[in-house]
Amino acid sequence: MPDTIGSRRRKTINALKDAAGDDAALEARLLMCGALGCDELELLFKEKEIIDTDAEEKLDALVERRLGGEPIQYILGEWEFMGLAFTVREGVLIPRQDTETLAEEAIRRIKRLGGGRVLDMCCGTGCIGISIAKYAGAEATLCDISDECLKLAAENAEKNGVSARIIKSDLFDGVDEKFDMIVCNPPYIRSGDISALQREVRREPLLALDGGVDGLNFYRRIKKDFKKRLTRGGTLMLEIGFDQAADIRAIFGHAEIIKDICGNDRVAAIDTKEDSDA
Repeated sequence: MPDTIGSRRRKTINALKDAAGDDAALEARLLMCGALGCDELELLFKEKEIIDTDAEEKLDALVERRLGGEPIQYILGEWEFMGLAFTVREGVLIPRQDTETLAEEAIRRIKRLGGGRVLDMCCGTGCIGISIAKYAGAEATLCDISDECLKLAAENAEKNGVSARIIKSDLFDGVDEKFDMIVCNPPYIRSGDISALQREVRREPLLALDGGVDGLNFYRRIKKDFKKRLTRGGTLMLEIGFDQAADIRAIFGHAEIIKDICGNDRVAAIDTKEDSDA
């Protein structure tokens, strides 16, 4: 007897349990929407319909990719961040909910200034800078060392109706302007911890993950030059690992630490008004 869409969804949940764990039901819905070309609400209303052969073949191919360890974000080709849709593909770091803490805090501060110029360094998909520009009316510059990231960031800026300057730069090397705010989600995972990451995370670019032996290499490099690229009273905002707050304060001399929705240390804000060297 042919499967209905509802019965095939339930089978897909079971098939994904080992790969997706608690997210199996969510991922099953998303993959089915991809195979059927519908949204989640439409999927709900189609539960009793017979799934056609073409959709079944598409779904089988998507599930096979997921069971092979490919992140669902790469499979779908799009992921939501801050309520906006971002194109994602292999070779670029996937936007994560943890990073929304950085974007939200940056938006709050830029709005308080009434706008400003923001540099999104190590921009990846451009999700942080584009979100700040979209919601706070900031003038965004997106920079990264990766050509693939820059191409994707430009696509995402256009997709979300944001005008952004795109610069290829290894941190500050190619940047010659000053900004009211610099935001950055740098690589901060310790080199020795990479092999223990989930296999899906290990499919993401090592360049965007590996922060050196202690995970702090990029913060030290940023410390050397960030003051030159901030306007007087400007702020540097960094995503950090949950156990790195004390190290960040030691590197920068001071930092306000903002926690994420789970109560973990997630963002360090270094305000140059507090720094006599600024």
